[in-house]
Amino acid sequence: MSEYRYCHGNKCHEYETQNRIRGVKGNKVLRTRKIKITNWNRDNWHGYFCDERCRSDYMQKHLQTIMNIQPVEQPLETAIKIEKETVNHGWGDRTYTNINKIAS
Repeated sequence: MSEYRYCHGNKCHEYETQNRIRGVKGNKVLRTRKIKITNWNRDNWHGYFCDERCRSDYMQKHLQTIMNIQPVEQPLETAIKIEKETVNHGWGDRTYTNINKIAS
């Protein structure tokens, strides 16, 4: 059996597109889109929003609440090792910089 979710966009039911129109003649409504859940969209935003516009609407409305769930109060850091290599060419010297992450 197929699994579906309705789009979480707070304005999805207001956009005037053909695939949102439902109902019988004289009693039409714009309805939130239904999203079929597949292995491709099960674990990412495509499984919750029908398009970028609905995702953007949701983020604008709920961004502050989402950011308050896990605030970043200290900068994050990754240890690195910088290696510089100078190569001599007929046209002059060239320096290459390699940045390698140090496993923690």
